[in-house]
Amino acid sequence: MKPIPVNPSRVLFYGVTGSGKSSAARAYAAASGLPEFSADDDIGWLPGWQQRSVEQQRQLAGEVAARERWVLDSAYGVWRDIVVPRAELVVALDYPRWLSLARLVRRSLRRVITRQPVCNGNVETLARLCARDSIFYWHFNSFARKKRVFKEWQASPDMPPVMAFRRPRDLDDWLAGVATAASGPGDAAEGSGRPHR
Repeated sequence: MKPIPVNPSRVLFYGVTGSGKSSAARAYAAASGLPEFSADDDIGWLPGWQQRSVEQQRQLAGEVAARERWVLDSAYGVWRDIVVPRAELVVALDYPRWLSLARLVRRSLRRVITRQPVCNGNVETLARLCARDSIFYWHFNSFARKKRVFKEWQASPDMPPVMAFRRPRDLDDWLAGVATAASGPGDAAEGSGRPHR
């Protein structure tokens, strides 16, 4: 397994649906000072729950990947091949299914009740949660495949180093360490091209 870089400039978060990738990526970006990008907001979706074409997504993903500094909260299969080779570190959230599913259910119901925007002004509804292509369907359909993907990355010498977390408390401890290191003497976070959310 490749050594984990101390201060990576390009970090990809990856995990099953509901594992908390976006929250973890946001916390890492805030702690490290790296600019944060969202797979859903910046690459995948438009208002009105219209998904960008594959060509548009690949172009936007390429623009993010080409930057020298970034944190990205996920990687869709249709453009994963663009961002993964550029990542200096992959942070994999390898949580048990029950934990990710419980988080997903709580988050989705909260969004329906509060009408909290999900991405680009889009909001969750009960109808969307019950649809055949809902986020719950996606969780079950992609769970085994996503876990297999980052295990393959861990075993491959051609992939970026992978840091896998199996418990949220371990991730929290690591993020706290990143924040402490970044706030040390002489460390000054560079300005990002995009405000942290």
